[in-house]
Amino acid sequence: MRAVVVEDRAPARLKIGEVEEPEPAPSEALVRISAVSLNRGEVRRSQAAQPGFRPGWDLAGTVERAAADGTGPRAGSRVVGLVASGAWAERVAAPVDALAELPEGVSFEAAATLPVAGLTALYALEKGDGLLGRDVLVTGASGGVGLFALGLASLGGARPVALVRREEHVGLAREAGAAEVAVGQGAAAARGQGPFDLILDSLGGRPLGEAMGMISPRGTCVSFGPTAGAEATFDVSSFYLSGGASLYGFILFHEILGKPASDGLARLARLVAEGRLETRISVEEPWEEVGSVAERLLQRGYAGKAVLRVEG
Repeated sequence: MRAVVVEDRAPARLKIGEVEEPEPAPSEALVRISAVSLNRGEVRRSQAAQPGFRPGWDLAGTVERAAADGTGPRAGSRVVGLVASGAWAERVAAPVDALAELPEGVSFEAAATLPVAGLTALYALEKGDGLLGRDVLVTGASGGVGLFALGLASLGGARPVALVRREEHVGLAREAGAAEVAVGQGAAAARGQGPFDLILDSLGGRPLGEAMGMISPRGTCVSFGPTAGAEATFDVSSFYLSGGASLYGFILFHEILGKPASDGLARLARLVAEGRLETRISVEEPWEEVGSVAERLLQRGYAGKAVLRVEG
């Protein structure tokens, strides 16, 4: 079958090649893929991976063969799912606890945006002590996770504040659910809207250090990315004197060990079906364009999500 593989001479080192058919384990379903989405983490990993490596986390498609142990979705079910690698393929063996059935009206393209970005936003927001009436700061708010976080925080009754780097993304953040939008390279641009009960930070570096100075007593900062730098400096005295504040390191593939992806994906898909949560697709292309779309992602050439249609 065909799948996206790492190839040194390909654009963004990604191309479609021939690979072996998957052999599902007893607790895995065989899914025929209709759409996938790209995330910065898997694309960046591909830049250093060995040739032949198969990236891809997010998938949406139809169950071709149900799990042999009798669990999970039946054959013919429309599903959305998350795998550790290899999602960008014609067929994928996916664990049933990482698959959720899609309600009517939710397209494969919309569903494909949910796994990494949607689950990260959902589970990161749950690290706060409830959302109702809380002040929430979302850095990197024009990205896939950020836009989902703004929408989910607003649904939960919070006051979401978005931090974006460009003035042109202010409208997008407001449409997604932001009550206020700060524009700047660092989190200090949002200081006037703080302090914050919950901070979702995808930037790291100097912005994370600045954000740590804006946590309210018993507040939480959830760190899930270092796109602005791997090292951060912050005022430790200010941090501990805030009283009960915490810094949480978030890795989605660790979180789903305790909260199966199937549960979160079912919740997200239901919100989309009910029209309460929007998926924001900025780029939609056939999967043969994976290299060029990945290059645009690495260059921050678009906000929101990019989706590839897998055409067998």
